[in-house]
Amino acid sequence: MAFKTKDLSVLAYANGFTLWHYVTGDLAADADTAGYFNAASDMLRVGDMIMANLDADGTPQAGILLVASNSGGTVDVANLTQVGATNGD
Repeated sequence: MAFKTKDLSVLAYANGFTLWHYVTGDLAADADTAGYFNAASDMLRVGDMIMANLDADGTPQAGILLVASNSGGTVDVANLTQVGATNGD
């Protein structure tokens, strides 16, 4: 699959920071690859965070992606910081 701008939405904006939400059937290894979010380079700023629901049509993962760089239309996000990976019951 590929990045779809329709699946990226703003959750909050303040002081030049935006908290985003993104849902996709893509795996974390794809979404955190440099260039995946290039189509949104005009919206994403370094330091923005993306709450991500990944592999939504398979084995779901959730976590936070940090926009690490955005230069010349190329966006790179840090590797997924996963949340909810352990369920002890």
